[in-house]
Amino acid sequence: MCDGLNTDYQLCEELGRGRYGVVYRCYSRISGESFACKSIHKHSLSSDPTDRRCLDTEPKILHLLSACPNVLRLHNVYEDDDYLHLVTDLCDGGDLYDRLSSGDRFSERDAAAILKQLMVAIACCHRLGVAHRDIKPDNILFDSWGRLKLADFGSAELFGVSEMSGVVGTPYYVAPEVLKGGEYDEKVDVWSAGVILYIMLAGVPPFYGDGPAETFEAVLRGNLRFPTKIFRSVSPEAKDLLRKMICRDASRRLSAEQVLRHPWMINEGEMTSMAD
Repeated sequence: MCDGLNTDYQLCEELGRGRYGVVYRCYSRISGESFACKSIHKHSLSSDPTDRRCLDTEPKILHLLSACPNVLRLHNVYEDDDYLHLVTDLCDGGDLYDRLSSGDRFSERDAAAILKQLMVAIACCHRLGVAHRDIKPDNILFDSWGRLKLADFGSAELFGVSEMSGVVGTPYYVAPEVLKGGEYDEKVDVWSAGVILYIMLAGVPPFYGDGPAETFEAVLRGNLRFPTKIFRSVSPEAKDLLRKMICRDASRRLSAEQVLRHPWMINEGEMTSMAD
């Protein structure tokens, strides 16, 4: 155990495991406040330069995004020869994947409440020159007050100085321009958020297949459909927003800021505020 981490925090039970590490609940020995600690075992990473780069990238990007609302906040970093430990906000309200796994559809009001928080996080990232590149329900966490926190910036990239490239992301959510293998911009995050909105409203993803290869082919075709049986009760405004987020032509796709200004977001957001 890293001496500095052990001095400042007491590690408790394991909360989950991901590609790059194990997450534990911990508490501050000074304040008693609870946090999460993501511990990455350096020697367990593959020799792939991308995996190694995440050790440097994620802490730096989380520091850069420290003032962004709805982004998981990094509180401390500890490192020794074997481990990198990231102490972050504790999100014990589950993740969006858990909420979607039942297959039940969300009301437009509930979907808009979640999407608004997600797009606030994405818009702040983009203003600071960060593309997340792996927006998916597993990386959308909720704290004990129900506030959304965008997490896992291991695949994130800084843009603006040079063009982004490289195939990263997750089947169902990855944008078609990523799969084509060329350069792309930060709007890949908007595509992924649009897919999440579609799943919240429909209970199923817009593009899928019998395995990753078929799913990627469906994404590349990008034939967005609104089956009548599923979308009969979904408003025209919601479908308009989906078309503009899940748009194959990235130059015509809405930016994160434009999504927040879309009439459906504004109208449903007002309804949510009134309900609160």
